[in-house]
This record gives sequence, C-alpha cells and structure tokens, in this order.
Amino acid sequence: MESYQEIRVLPDPEFGTELLMAALFAKLHRALGQYAAGKIGISFPHYGQKPGDIIRLHSNASTLTAFGQTQWLKGLRDQVDVSEIRDVPSGTQHCCFSRVQVKSNPERLRRRSVKKGWLSEEEALQRIPDSKAQVTALPFIQVKSLSTGEVFRLFIRRGVLQPEPVQGEFGAYGLSAVATVPWF
Repeated sequence: MESYQEIRVLPDPEFGTELLMAALFAKLHRALGQYAAGKIGISFPHYGQKPGDIIRLHSNASTLTAFGQTQWLKGLRDQVDVSEIRDVPSGTQHCCFSRVQVKSNPERLRRRSVKKGWLSEEEALQRIPDSKAQVTALPFIQVKSLSTGEVFRLFIRRGVLQPEPVQGEFGAYGLSAVATVPWF
C-alpha cells in the first residue's frame, strides 16, 4: 500500500453529495470486482458522521495505474475530481475500513427465517421479537444490490489506528476487517 489516489465528489446544484457518492461507490464496487479483486483497499479521509466526499484508493502504483485505465469512471467524470497517483507519506498510521451489517428489521429477519425453512412462523415471532432490532450511528452509503436490486445501507466502520500495516485481501467494496490501509 505504498501509493494512493483520491476521488473527490464535486459539489453539484442538482445532485447532493450523498447521491453522487452512492453512484461513485456503485461504479467502484463493480470495477473492483471486475478488474482489481482483492488488490485495492479504500478509505474515507473525511470519515465522521458521514463517509465524506472523498474516496481514497490504496494499492501499489502499477495496480492503481492499470485500474485507472479501465475507464470505470465513465459517466461520472464531470461530477468527480481524480488526483494523480501519489506516494503514501512516511510515518503514517494504519487502520481497517470494514463493512458492518446491522440487523435493523426484525420483520425481514422473520420472513427470511420462515422462507428458508429454518423456523415456523410461530417460532420466528417468538425467537425474533421487535426488540431485537439493531441501531447504529455509523456512517453509511446507500447501495443498490446488483443481484437483488434492493437498496440498502452499507455501514462503514473505521478501526483503531495501528502503527504497522496488516496485510490481507479486500472485498468487492474495497473494505476489509483485517487488512489495513494508510491513514493520514
């Protein structure tokens, strides 16, 4: 992870930052799976109550160069600013950016348990009461599933800062619960 590239969503009077970030993230997700599976990690330099308006891609320079040549940003070029590929500053700390799945809808969990044959309707009502709903204040990006077409919130957690990098692979969203990216 010696190199990085930033993609900033530009302000747009017609579309909000969150909508543009969702479109950018959807394109990134498809492109990572197709061209750079496991090789590129992402971070959000303005991570806070929201992911922010910048996605930072982390990898080596040759992987980022090859990824950029795929034209994965086609259709969004006017809404984003893409930086040059740069070297990660020396002495940076590292952290994980991982996906957190929140079971926020007990009714959906009950339906799924019944549909899969794991529980009867009565058992599902008893084992999965409404009080089991989980809530989180983590930042999220609204994502549309390519397989089901459903829209869901992809919650993102920034892990604790670490002095040394941890190697590993990144998922199709560029996130990992194990592998770290530079944080600066």
